[in-house]
Amino acid sequence: MIYNPQLYKIKDERMKPFIDEAEIWSYIHLPIPDKSRVREIIGKALDKNRLTLEETAALINTNDPELIEEIKEGARQLKEKVYGKRIVLFAPLYVGNLCTNDCTYCGFRISNKDQVRTTLTNDDLIAEIKALENTGQKRLILVYGEHPMYNARFIHDTVKTVYGVKCKNGEIRRVNINAAPLDIDGFKLVKDAGIGTYQVFQETYHEETYKKLHPSGPKRDYNWRLTALDRAQEAGIDDVGIGALFGLFNWRYEVLGLIRHVNHFEAAYNVGPHTISFPRLQNASNLKINKKYSVSDSDFTKLIAILRLAVPYTGLILTAREPAAIRDEILQFGVSQIDGGTKIEIKGYAKAELQQDLHREQFQINDDRSLNEIINELIEKGFIPSFCTSCYRAGRTGEHFMEFSVPGFIKNYCQPNAILTLAEYLEDYAPESTKTAGYKLIESELAVFEHNGFRDKLIEKLASIKEGRRDLYF
Repeated sequence: MIYNPQLYKIKDERMKPFIDEAEIWSYIHLPIPDKSRVREIIGKALDKNRLTLEETAALINTNDPELIEEIKEGARQLKEKVYGKRIVLFAPLYVGNLCTNDCTYCGFRISNKDQVRTTLTNDDLIAEIKALENTGQKRLILVYGEHPMYNARFIHDTVKTVYGVKCKNGEIRRVNINAAPLDIDGFKLVKDAGIGTYQVFQETYHEETYKKLHPSGPKRDYNWRLTALDRAQEAGIDDVGIGALFGLFNWRYEVLGLIRHVNHFEAAYNVGPHTISFPRLQNASNLKINKKYSVSDSDFTKLIAILRLAVPYTGLILTAREPAAIRDEILQFGVSQIDGGTKIEIKGYAKAELQQDLHREQFQINDDRSLNEIINELIEKGFIPSFCTSCYRAGRTGEHFMEFSVPGFIKNYCQPNAILTLAEYLEDYAPESTKTAGYKLIESELAVFEHNGFRDKLIEKLASIKEGRRDLYF
């Protein structure tokens, strides 16, 4: 079941709407903090403590260029403390663009008659997966329009198909989902397929704006969407992703809306969201963008650094909506996941065409580099490209993930597992120049790795990968 509010009953207080507009504005309208206060907040974050709404708002309201640079430097340091140098790579795969909503900012909107509507057949899906595996991808997020055809059973079955496709040494080890909110039974069915993260973006946390932007369709129900991931939690999916589409409303309000959402999860379920996404509004088929709330590059980089400080243990996802130059800059401020080699046209990965066609896509992407080009760029900058899926498959999700991440133990897994998945890529897919640079980076990381039994086991696993073994992790 995708949407039936008559069948939806609030089980307890945890699943009630939790956004208080007056509360959020009260923090935004606080006076600009002085330097000592801002530095105190940065120091608290660097001790890996969550920031309150008031503290987050203080960073938002900071306009001193010197302090903004200190905020960004704090984000760099915090990311290194929690996650090390690794950057997780994934690819989005659009399964279908049928939609019953009329979201005014989306190319898939039902009133857009120029959008070419397509749903992957099973054979199409397998062809896309093989194309992705042949470039080295190991992690996908499946994306679906909101339509009765894309119900929980359909999502379940497509996930099972993806996991079943093996091409040479290629396989997809983690499938995340971006799809319509489900009821609890629907989330249970999707969970049974073995998914990773289930994403539902609120788009905007400002209810009045939300209703204006969603004039028709099931997505018009603000509260049904706001509480979607509560139902996922009730269904046993403790790995969820939230996000806002920046450019629909005041960016300061949206940042605090995201933090309030995090607070709700921690209070209700004792675990925060696994990821936060912060896409900016981009051009789409037959779309006229209202630039009233456009977010400048300077504000965008600032808000991402603030999010890293505010939520130390939540992954931050930066997508190919952004151009390469902006992505390369923002990587420094605490982003932990990016997509690479991205194509969002239905059947796009199995095609040779490079030209984007907005009538076949949800929005315009601005970074069309291949996966290997992005991996090269990461290696050059000293980042470790990672396809790691070990936490999900070892059961380190939800509260269990927090048990590892809060004391800092998770870095001990992220860094070596990133190295192992990079070695797989270097052996199976990389051209010689990338392979040489990649192993040089691995050698430099091993040189500073603690000399203990853990390091020795890592070296042994690297040797096994060179001998042909795959899917080794801690």
